[in-house]
Parts: sequence; C-alpha cells; structure tokens
Amino acid sequence: MITDEEFVRISNHMKQRYGIDLSQKKVIVNGRLENYIRSGGWKSFSEFMNVVEKDSTQEKMLVNLLTTNHTYFMREFEHFDYFRKQVLPWIKEKEQIKKDVRVWCGAASSGEEPYMIAMVLSDFFGIEQKQWDKRILATDLSTGVLQQALVGVYTAEQLKNLPEQWKRHFFKPIAGGTQYKVKDELKKEVIFRQFNLMSPFPFKRKMHVVFLRNVMIYFDDATKRELVKKVYNLLEPGGYLFIGTTETLDRSWVPFQLVKPSIFRKKEG
Repeated sequence: MITDEEFVRISNHMKQRYGIDLSQKKVIVNGRLENYIRSGGWKSFSEFMNVVEKDSTQEKMLVNLLTTNHTYFMREFEHFDYFRKQVLPWIKEKEQIKKDVRVWCGAASSGEEPYMIAMVLSDFFGIEQKQWDKRILATDLSTGVLQQALVGVYTAEQLKNLPEQWKRHFFKPIAGGTQYKVKDELKKEVIFRQFNLMSPFPFKRKMHVVFLRNVMIYFDDATKRELVKKVYNLLEPGGYLFIGTTETLDRSWVPFQLVKPSIFRKKEG
C-alpha cells in the first residue's frame, strides 16, 4: 500500500513534469501502480521512483499507467458536425491559394479522435482532397496509447457508431470481421508524435484548429491558464479551439470568443 510520503512524491513528480494534478487521487495512483511495482520486483513505491528518476523507460511506464485514456469514435459528435459545417468552409475560403489545412489534436489517445477528424476532412474535401495538404498532427503524452494509434486496429464494437459508409471506406475487416484496421490512405493523413503539453510549443506555423478535448480536467487552474495562453497564441486569427463538453474555460485568461459551449474562436485579424 502506498504511504502518504510516497504518494506526495509521485503526485509532485507528475505535476512538475507534465502538469497533471493527481493530488486528490491517491486510491487511483495506488491501484494503477501496485501490481506493476510488485511484478517488477520492487519492494516499495519509493524504490520504484528511485528507478523512474534515472530510467527513461520506467518514466514512460509511469506516465502510461497514470494517464487515463478513455475515448471512442463519434465521441461528442456535435464538435465534428460544427467542424464540418462551419470551420472547414472558413478554412477552405481562407486557404484557397496555399491549400493547407493545419489541425492539431493535442490529446490523441489511442487514435479514435484524430482518425475521426481525418475522416471528416476526407468527406468534406471529396474529389478535391488530393489538392489539399490536410494531414493532422496528433500528439499525446503516453507512448503506450500512441503505439495503439499507430497500429490502428479497433474492435467491431468500437466502430459500431460510425456511419456504415465510413466503416467500409476507411477500415478493412481482419480477424474474421471481429476487428478492423485503419486503411493506409487514412493512416497517412495523421502524424502521431509524443509530446508533453507543458513543453514549449515547437510549431513553426500557426494552426487553424486545435482539439484539446478532455485533457485539461487533469490540470489545476494555473497550469490550464498557461496552456490556454499558449494555444491562443498558436492559433491563426479566426482559429478555433475545441475542448471537452464537460470542461470549462475562463475567458478572462485570453480573449477567446465563445462560439457555443466548448467551442471557442480567436478574433479574426
């Protein structure tokens, strides 16, 4: 069982490095790490943390175990509907010459969200899509879920809410139809990278859209404020930020316009 001292050490580590606030989640931290620590032969959480602080492989394992990654296709579909009907026509008009769509999915998890965005883009641009660069940058802190996303295999149950036409067009059945694999034409539209949202943003060009859904629930207000400021500065004038439908954003931090709950827009230049 984790001691108070060990819990404080682990939660401070996650907060300082990744901005993730676990200070009220002692039971969860204990539950997710206990079996792994025992099976690894460490005698205590402290002994494990001594290794984590020197070994990048165990550091990654700690992050993978402690970050929740619950997502599914069509989650909060109203966002994708708005993205297709309002945001993409704006981008298409704005980028008629460069034909460049810049979208960042900052909490890619196991790939469902960025693949959804890619399907909407493909559907929207239709026969013109080969003329456009519409590859999506998809990042996550957890290397474990990014590996799943890169493999791109999902169960029939995970795809049950997808339109049948999309399922046929973008996935191929494997394992006797109990699983489906993302087709290469869709996979090449998503660039997966490991990235810590607390790091300085390395992007050379501004984004039209940032999806940062259901990730800020793990941050305290000070961390959220800094992140939202960085996202605001990263967006093109008129660019959009999507957050989770259960999340809130204090607009005193940055001058975002509220489009509708959980959808925000940077003022056009």
